[in-house]
Amino acid sequence: MKIFGAGIKVAILAFWPIASAHNISVVDESSIVCGAERLDQYLSFLQGRRVGLIVNPTSRCGNRHLVDTLRSLGVKITKIFGPEHGYRGDQPAGAPVASYKDPATGITVVSLYGVKKKPTVKDLEDVDVLVFDIQDVGARFYTYISTMSLCMEAAAEQGKKFLVLDRPNPNGYYVDGPVLESACSSFVGMHPVPIVHGMTVGEYALMINGEKWLRDGLVCDLTVIPCLQYTHKSRYRLPIPPSPNLNTEESVYLYPTLGLFEGTVMSVGRGTERPFTVVGHPRWAEAPVKFIPRPIAGMSDQPKYSGQECRGYDLSAYALHFLKEQGRIELFWIIEAYRKIGGDFFTPYFDKLAGTPKLREQIQAAVPEAEIRRSWQEDLIKFKSIRKKYLLYPDFE
Repeated sequence: MKIFGAGIKVAILAFWPIASAHNISVVDESSIVCGAERLDQYLSFLQGRRVGLIVNPTSRCGNRHLVDTLRSLGVKITKIFGPEHGYRGDQPAGAPVASYKDPATGITVVSLYGVKKKPTVKDLEDVDVLVFDIQDVGARFYTYISTMSLCMEAAAEQGKKFLVLDRPNPNGYYVDGPVLESACSSFVGMHPVPIVHGMTVGEYALMINGEKWLRDGLVCDLTVIPCLQYTHKSRYRLPIPPSPNLNTEESVYLYPTLGLFEGTVMSVGRGTERPFTVVGHPRWAEAPVKFIPRPIAGMSDQPKYSGQECRGYDLSAYALHFLKEQGRIELFWIIEAYRKIGGDFFTPYFDKLAGTPKLREQIQAAVPEAEIRRSWQEDLIKFKSIRKKYLLYPDFE
């Protein structure tokens, strides 16, 4: 069923507020060289060592997967560690993933999204260096940076080296949202950063180490291989979907905003072909767009409101025409949806995603959006001063 109409997109563009745009650096994605492609900078570091790779389908070195590239060059890979969605990237969000032996390579794949989220002493007994090479999207609640942090912690505890092969952040051109409070710390937010931190994984790893955010103030033996030709003004289109439900350019730009809806009764289009570009609910009768979530293998086994008609809005055009330029989380939609749907709108998960109970309380108290945004600013200023110490690339400001 086709659920996205051009007329609806035009109506949304006319109806919702527009923020001022950032300066844009138009980048040919092919000109950016990711850390994994800079073999001359790290191959000698791996040779002669037992290597554990923290990877998924985005871990590419040119046209080949990093595992295949390194094996062809004689690097001894003793373990592969898979994050949420698995090493092959074919598991739905939140689904536990089992460990197994990879049939293509014979290498043991240890799941870090199942019975455990951190490598054990046994997992690393045959590993000298851990390599992290996974594409992130720059939102605090996207769990790859939590996996990286726990792997850094394990490396620090066990005296292993840690190497990050850096990649561009498609949402690295702004910083926004409430800063996480320690009481709300969880796997969807481990550190005191805003929802959009504006850093690559390499920069983020440097910050974790530099600010001593690992357990007991541990510091790991960290090396970062930076990208070339990337800046925080760049707009970078991901060549491979970073996870099954972020499968379009629009969904990547919308994710920091629509990810908050995961802590509400709303559907963000899981169970459709284009999740995280639409938001809706069975009770939002007057909304113009219709969609019916259904199970989709590898994406959503049990989507919210499976088989029920939801009504809402298609935000894909807004993402490409405004979110791509303006650089901010958009609160209008969640405030409006709360007004329409009613008192059972929020789930306990929302505070973990927001990183604070204050945002939920402000929305429930009908605090104006501008005032909500002002309440973030003092903490954002403090965070930006920390962030600046660890930047590897020219900033957007």
